[in-house]
Amino acid sequence: MARGKPEIDKEKCKGCSLCISACPKNILKMSDDFNKQGVAYATCIDEDSCIACNFCAMMCPDMVIKVLKYV
Repeated sequence: MARGKPEIDKEKCKGCSLCISACPKNILKMSDDFNKQGVAYATCIDEDSCIACNFCAMMCPDMVIKVLKYV
């Protein structure tokens, strides 16, 4: 199975949480912190469980998520 990790640009995240509902491994959540816009941003809570499916990045309307795949 593929492995990777989501890289989220927290300053550009608008907190819509669409990526959270798209993740089949349930490893994304809204942070307890806020970005410069005053918005809670998405964050990964378990990078080791990421399967690099890219669903989170595909669902993001602002394209602020990139999934780094391990080779």
